[in-house]
Amino acid sequence: MATVRDVLENVREDDFIEYFLFSLDPAVDFQELLAKVSELAEQQSQGYIWQKDDFKLIHRNASDFPPINDNQENLPPHLYGVTHYGENIEDEWFVVYLLIYLTKNVPGLVARVVDSDGEFILIEAADHLPSWANPDICEKRVYIFRGDVHVVPPSKDKDDSNITVAEALGKIRTSSQTTRASDSIQVSIDRRVKGYPDKIQELIHQTNAFVPAGVAALLRAKPSLIAPAVVAFCHRDPIDVRACRAMRYFPPETRVMCQVKMTRCLYAMLLHHKYQPDRRTGWHLPPQNSPDYTAHLIGVKLACGFEILVSQCKSKDGADDLENDKGWHRYRQSLLDKGYFKDLLEGCKEHQRLEKDAKEYYRNHAMYSQPTTGQAVLDLLNSLEVDVEGMRRDGGSLPPPDDDSWMEITSDELDKILTERYGSRPNPNSSVNDISAHLQTFLNHVSGLDGVEHPKLNKDGVPLRPKRGVKKNKNADTSTSNATCDDDNNRISMDQEAFSCGVNNILDFSVPEDSWDLESEESGMSSYEDEIEMDLSRKKSGSWAIIMNFGFEVSPIGKACRRTALASVAHIQLIHATAGMSRQQ
Repeated sequence: MATVRDVLENVREDDFIEYFLFSLDPAVDFQELLAKVSELAEQQSQGYIWQKDDFKLIHRNASDFPPINDNQENLPPHLYGVTHYGENIEDEWFVVYLLIYLTKNVPGLVARVVDSDGEFILIEAADHLPSWANPDICEKRVYIFRGDVHVVPPSKDKDDSNITVAEALGKIRTSSQTTRASDSIQVSIDRRVKGYPDKIQELIHQTNAFVPAGVAALLRAKPSLIAPAVVAFCHRDPIDVRACRAMRYFPPETRVMCQVKMTRCLYAMLLHHKYQPDRRTGWHLPPQNSPDYTAHLIGVKLACGFEILVSQCKSKDGADDLENDKGWHRYRQSLLDKGYFKDLLEGCKEHQRLEKDAKEYYRNHAMYSQPTTGQAVLDLLNSLEVDVEGMRRDGGSLPPPDDDSWMEITSDELDKILTERYGSRPNPNSSVNDISAHLQTFLNHVSGLDGVEHPKLNKDGVPLRPKRGVKKNKNADTSTSNATCDDDNNRISMDQEAFSCGVNNILDFSVPEDSWDLESEESGMSSYEDEIEMDLSRKKSGSWAIIMNFGFEVSPIGKACRRTALASVAHIQLIHATAGMSRQQ
């Protein structure tokens, strides 16, 4: 039977990557190993700005996490870490790079890494997997050893589809040549992490911002604070908006021009989040055609982000620091949904014990908490001496901001990216009609439990139609046929030609470009509109933009919504085109 830790470990956000570092040396000192690994990882990640969590490891013994039930494995002692990457998928692959580097430079170190999709490394190399590989069998079989990906194959002599981590480590120790994945898999993973650590600077965007002097001092002392500030602003809710109207800690009167650097993903998020500051707070923006407009607007958003962080930190009276932690409240709600509290009355002794255990686990293993970040920001701000006049003098000789044309790509550039990522098409002259023909052929295939069964080919290369089963009661009398007439009338038939025609209509459907999706930022109802926008964003997280895995935005929400509406029109066309899917008369 599962214990409470089963629930505590499995309730988490989807944007995480989890990593385990084992040692093949049974006499290893894990405290020394932790110090060595942490030092190497810090050297490789110099200058890297993490979206949420950085690369962090702790030592876990088997006694810390005992088996939940008789069928669950007791993991060997290891180093453990979890990183939430938010909107920036590049963080996930940078962790993979670090694990590859560490296993190359630390003898006997074996790494296992998973995310919400499981063994995601194999997803990247899906075109090169062995025939036996499927998500169920591959679980706990994928590791990184000496910088290479290892996939432990199942034994041919016995059924070991469910392998333990200890057994997999034993096979890697004794027969690493057998467990090493194919060269094509190695190339796929190496291509994904290629360029690090030099690539870190390519992902950085520098721009100028007109920010309060306190914000400039914080970013000068600790540049990595830019990430939690941007995330806090982009994920703000109506309560956070009210804190932005007060601006208690970062008033606009002390604004100075300074240079800030952030990842391209953070810059795209910050630039495309609509926000109209309240003039009563003291924000006065230049006209939109002014060359300083972008710097002023970015400065307002950054100031609001830092204000939100500080407003969420714990109060001075020693109250529980989790009460203002939104992450904790989401985590607690997930525990409620999982039945962790067993419908106990809130406030009873058993309920208090369970909540205490949950808080302890969250503090020790969440590794990310905005109130903790907010308190660190406030403590650092109080320790800094802010020279406003000196900052204003320095602001007059700043270099120009980086070009942000990388946020817009042409169709040719997109084709180039897709070709580099997935390779060129086998037949560049293929047309929509070819797609329709292939689809119509696909519809004629038989579907089984494991998916579509592709027909066998005869000696001339022509697909053979699969044999159908002999119909029962084929020679039944007429009265029986009449009795089943009503059942025949209820059968559904599909007009394949009409369906193919509908697909053609969708493929031919083009979305007109327009410029009427730009909304004015001069509305007097901006504060109310912002609160409504925040309420909607809570209902559907991540709808603000489509961000590709290399970290920049493709389409803002306005145009994306309208294109979705236009695509719905195409869907209606498909419904009309498939009118042949009707009851036989």
